[in-house]
Amino acid sequence: MSYVETFQSTVETVLGSLLKKAQIIRGDLVLEVSPENYLAACQKLRDDSACKFEILIDLCGVDYSTYREGEYDGPRYYVVLQLLSIAQNQRIRVKVACADDEMPLLPSLVNVWPNTNWFEREVFDMYGVVFEGHPDLRRILTDYGFIGHPQRKDFPISGHVEMIYDEKQQRVVYQPVTIEPREIIPRVIREDGYGGVRH
Repeated sequence: MSYVETFQSTVETVLGSLLKKAQIIRGDLVLEVSPENYLAACQKLRDDSACKFEILIDLCGVDYSTYREGEYDGPRYYVVLQLLSIAQNQRIRVKVACADDEMPLLPSLVNVWPNTNWFEREVFDMYGVVFEGHPDLRRILTDYGFIGHPQRKDFPISGHVEMIYDEKQQRVVYQPVTIEPREIIPRVIREDGYGGVRH
């Protein structure tokens, strides 16, 4: 049994019923928890002496709406955490699905790992996931009046508005996008015999 497999059984014992699924993917331990157990599971992972995941390395959002070309039939939005335990010399990934696709909502982890503050703001800004209990949940990368969430798969590539300088008003203004959406399909041209293959 490898060290990661041994650690997996330790984590499964620590989390018990809080854990939905644990598996090793490409050598990494990946845990999945339900939204209602998310906060309690993270607190245990930080505080239990067998785990001691005192550092949150990253927190990001995922939109699965076009996953596997539409064949995927699960929750649309996930939040994924990367945790580090210096004491155990281990890294793990924690995944949690948002229960409602229309109103993605999860508890904030700011009181567990304070550095989640800006990560959660970014996921809110880019994906629209609301983190309950966050002390200052507002946009961090887009303008305050921005409409929509740019990392959602259904957000148009050109966006909804564009910013221009208006000569008459002598200031920057927003206006509807004037760029026509189009599909760009790369065209590959190879010389006859390229790479030793005859076409």
